[in-house]
Parts: sequence; structure tokens; C-alpha cells
Amino acid sequence: MSWWKIGAVPTSKPDKKFEEDEAPKGFQSVGLILGVTGIVGNSFAEILPRSDTPGGPWKVYGVARRPRPSWNANHPVEYIQCDISDADDALAKLSPLTDVTHIFYTTWASRPTELENCEVNGNMLRNVLRAVIPNATNLRHICLQTGTKHYVGSFESFDNDQFRPHEAPFTEDLPRLNSPNFYYTQEDILFEEATKKKGLTWSVHRPQVIFGFSPYSLMNIIGTLCVYATICKHENKPLKFSGSNAAWNSYWVASDADLIAEQQIWAAVDPHAKNEAFNCNNGDVFKWKHLWKVLAEKFGVEYHEFDETEKAVSLAEMMKDKGAVWDEIVREKGLVATKLEEVGSWWFADKMFGLAYSLPDSMNKSKEHGFLGFRNSKNSFAYWIDEVKAYKIVPGNE
Repeated sequence: MSWWKIGAVPTSKPDKKFEEDEAPKGFQSVGLILGVTGIVGNSFAEILPRSDTPGGPWKVYGVARRPRPSWNANHPVEYIQCDISDADDALAKLSPLTDVTHIFYTTWASRPTELENCEVNGNMLRNVLRAVIPNATNLRHICLQTGTKHYVGSFESFDNDQFRPHEAPFTEDLPRLNSPNFYYTQEDILFEEATKKKGLTWSVHRPQVIFGFSPYSLMNIIGTLCVYATICKHENKPLKFSGSNAAWNSYWVASDADLIAEQQIWAAVDPHAKNEAFNCNNGDVFKWKHLWKVLAEKFGVEYHEFDETEKAVSLAEMMKDKGAVWDEIVREKGLVATKLEEVGSWWFADKMFGLAYSLPDSMNKSKEHGFLGFRNSKNSFAYWIDEVKAYKIVPGNE
């Protein structure tokens, strides 16, 4: 359910731009979305401009490194192509946005080591804040999106047998772990820069594995699984789960991309959410064994139960020679032109499905502060599969 209105996950989305006479005549708030083509940024680009969004009417700027893709172009957002890892580019393109009232920071970059991640992601956030804070005189709030790795460590930590994450369920008051983590670096930069402007508030948002839509996302589990299922169907092979028995049978939690955006909008406009960190999940649990059936049915492929007797093979290994197969599917089905490495985050799926334990966190703090939004994870999973099909990243129903 949405925070500000009763309703389930929507069944369809607008497919056209606002007409001139439909656009609001004045704006109460001005949002700046960093990572507007990402998995949550794309949800922001749709939700913020709606007429009933709290704090609105909203004028919206959207920033991304690459040219604007076709699947993002129908959102009424002023698109700014900018490489925020370049301090000069960030200053040149973001400092003129003097009317910004709220920043929604949802982007990140991946590097080989966590120390490198700390450096590049810290610099990106710092470049944005130093370009905007001194120039946007009405800036009121900054939302920083991080994630559950705040409690379990970086991906690098997962491979360290001596590393011990916090015990689940995770609550926001748990101390930081004693290992490099770019989320900690970003928080420290946020706290430091926000103090430079009187009255400027912040919030930190920590989602779980995200169910949403973006072919550009580095950690898009649903898009990745859609591509995998499409290849299985094309080759007439069963849909096999590539992970561990624990991953197959454990209870998991997820975060719907729209829900994450809604929580950040709530934090941006509600006085009870200022200067706080919040977990963000759908509010229920699921098992991959159940969602695997949904995935198989959506693509008309043979459902395959997890079999411990079979040799485990990672998705990265299974997909390493499938580039030509994907090119053939894209050509035959008239899909948006993509390369397999662009739409398949195989490394991320392998990390997820290789875990020996689930990572539940608590939503109590968020609810106690006034955010009551939720999603049905099974419905959310099915809904975002349909979105991937609707934008012709994978074939639709045949």
C-alpha cells in the first residue's frame, strides 16, 4: 500500500508525456534525482511529478551519466546528462539549479575493491552536495539511499571467512561494522556537508534486494532473471535455480522500487522523519522456491525444483557464452537493442543465491515514525516482470 493513499501495486503506468495544459502552473517543491535511470531513480521519475504526490506540485530534475534512454523518456523530468564523478562537470551542470528544494541520491558506482568503492562513491556524493548546497538557497532536505550491506558488510566481506556481520533482524541502531564500507563513507560526507547550511535536514534509506525496473541497474535481480528465463525458453531448457539450498528454502525480504521512492518522499516532507536512518522493505517475506514458479509461469518455461544432487553452476558461468544467443533473441523478437552484459547482472544473482542465510531487517522504526507503506512481494515480483516485458527488454506474452 502506498504511504499517502490506499491502493495496491498499480496494474499499468502512463505511457505518454504530460500535455502543456496538463502541466502544473506552479511548483511547491523542486526535486533533484541523482541516478534517474537507475532502478529507484526511474520510479522517482514517475512518482514525483504526479498530481497527488505529497509536497507537490513537484518540478523534477533527473541526472544520469548516459544519454536519456527511450524507456525513461516519457517521464516529465528535466533530464541532465552529467558525470558526477567529475567535480568540474558536476559543478558546471548542477550549480545552476538554484531552485532545488530536495535531493534524492540513489546512484552508485562499482569498483574492484571496497576501498576504491569508498573513494569513488564518496567523491560522487561530495561533488553533488558541494555543487548544490551553496547555490540552492531553498534546499531543505537530502535523502541518501544506501542498503542492507550497512549491516552485513560489502560484497568483498562476503568472501572473508573471518568476517562476521550483525545478527538479523537488523535495526537501524546497530553500530557500524569494523570493515571498509562505502555506505559509511557516504553517510559521513552527508553529515558533514549538511551542517554547512542552517536548517538543512537529511535522511538515510536502507532497502533490501530491490524489485523494480531499470536495464541500467548494477543490481537488478528481476531484469536479470527475466533475461535468464528468456534464454531458457529460447533454448527449450528448464528454468534451474543456480543457488544454494539455503537460498532456495529460506525466508527473504525485498523492497519494491516504488515503495523505496515513497518512503524517501515521506521523509522529505514529514517533520517526524528528519535526521534519521530507516530500513525499507515490503513488510512481508517470501521464498525463492515460490517466486521461481511465478517466473517460470510468466515465461512459459519448465519449472525446475532445486536439486542438491546436481552440480551447482553459477549464472555467470552459464551465461558467459550466451551473447550471440541474446543478440538473436533481440533481433527475432524486435526488442530494444541491448547486449547481454548490459541487461544481465549475473555476478549479483550469484551473490544473492549463494548466501547461506537470509537477511531480514525490521520496519518498526519506520512505522513508529509514521511511514505505513507496504507491498505484497509476490505481486511486486510479477508486476515488475510485466514492466520489463512492456518496455520490450524481453519478449512479451506470446
